Amino acid sequence: MDRSNTGTSGEEPASEGRAAEVADNLPPEGLSRRVFDASPVSTVIVDSTGGIAFANERAIELLGLARDEITSRQYGSTDWHIYDDDGAPIPVEEHPVTRVLETGDPVFGFEHWLERPDGSELWLTSNSSPVENEDGEVEYVVVAFEDVTGLKRREERLTSERTRRVEFRADESAVPPSLRVGAGRWRIDIESVVSLSGDATVQYMGTSDLSASAFVTTVEEVPHYVDVRLLSTTGGYSRVEAKAESTTVSEVFQSLDGQALGIVIAHDEVRFTGVLPGDVDPRLAADGIREFHPEIELVSADLVYSPHLLYDVVVDELTERQFAALEAAYFSGYFDSPRTSTGDELADRFGVTRQTFNQHLRKAQQNVLTQLFEKSGSTAR
Repeated sequence: MDRSNTGTSGEEPASEGRAAEVADNLPPEGLSRRVFDASPVSTVIVDSTGGIAFANERAIELLGLARDEITSRQYGSTDWHIYDDDGAPIPVEEHPVTRVLETGDPVFGFEHWLERPDGSELWLTSNSSPVENEDGEVEYVVVAFEDVTGLKRREERLTSERTRRVEFRADESAVPPSLRVGAGRWRIDIESVVSLSGDATVQYMGTSDLSASAFVTTVEEVPHYVDVRLLSTTGGYSRVEAKAESTTVSEVFQSLDGQALGIVIAHDEVRFTGVLPGDVDPRLAADGIREFHPEIELVSADLVYSPHLLYDVVVDELTERQFAALEAAYFSGYFDSPRTSTGDELADRFGVTRQTFNQHLRKAQQNVLTQLFEKSGSTAR
């Protein structure tokens, strides 16, 4: 006799025993409700009429609404302000809950923008699953969703083919004193801005328009900079390293995911050039620079092609300390032969031991090589 699906004489079938055991281990209804409400995943429950029957605490926090405001709405209400990647409102017939109610099949990975009551926007991804009654009809739809705005913004940066090259003009008050006399125009290239702790930075700059001594003097006359150090002079091109204890104009570009490119100085004006992501309003940069130079004006803003894929992938893979160590080592001439900066000098800039700095640098190099030779940019896909 086949006993594979039954117990021995006088015993209940094995499958029924397992079912009873599982039932005994299920949490009580009150605990289930508490766990659901405390879940770190934003979740709402929609009933068969389209009304939202319940929202957990995480959903309340993410949506920026009180629970009674959420449960007083239908899932397809236009009050939700949801739209697709092109900015078009998502019609109720294309809503994932509609599809679940109509087909009884779950819908996973649905993505859309949502505008919150405070005007901020979130890029959400959701999974919707049916809860059926004894007759197999959809009684409820459970919708779990999460905020992936950061990932969306990163994706936009990685796939964007355009940046905006901008130029701003400040009046003679921004001109360093030693350059306020005579005619001429002097360009200073901003090679890199490396963040340290707090608002401090180390900035690397170069020029072929000034002698080495005049270059150092010019940078020292800018109030932001302290401890200016000449790194090298080769073929008439001089490079300096300057520490800034507070925010600088160059950092304004960096704070907007852009990059400062250069400064052009005449006796009666200073022009700042840089690049910004194509979707960033140049007026935001103007507002930031205006804190240093109130009379700043935007001269030009032109969209340019600028693929930046590998750089962004590498930046995302490194910690802030690792990237800062690598960037400082590169622009300070640590990798040059002969070196123009030593490991001890760089460690001193960061306020860490030589051993700690070396650890950051080695890990950064390893991560870059991993991305280049092993992952081949797969992180970006």
